[in-house]
Amino acid sequence: MTVPTTTHFQVPTTQESPDVCLGPAGSAAHVTRVVRMVQGRWKLPILFRLFADPTLRTLQLKRDLGSISQKVLTQHLRELAEDGLVARVEHAGKSLRVEYQLTEMGRQLRAVLVAARMFSVDHPTGQPG
Repeated sequence: MTVPTTTHFQVPTTQESPDVCLGPAGSAAHVTRVVRMVQGRWKLPILFRLFADPTLRTLQLKRDLGSISQKVLTQHLRELAEDGLVARVEHAGKSLRVEYQLTEMGRQLRAVLVAARMFSVDHPTGQPG
């Protein structure tokens, strides 16, 4: 006898509905998309820095992150912008000033990342749950 799962309405509760979880629009595909958005050595540090200070210039991000190269910082900021998590804001003047800030979608991601952090704190490596 199969016991139905009760964790979430989008997780299949019977063997007849694996597409809800595994199909192209299933739960696994959506979570994979979010993981891809934050994948990269510096993307999470960039996002957490922007959670603390929602608008930052590139130079300040580079200073705060330490050993990141300008090329990698620019690449990650572009990718985060393409995914809709950060916005590039240009201020005209004598010299062009560029700032990066979280979008609404980026601000919503904070709860997901804080939940992932709490999961990690609650389940240290090597200790059975």
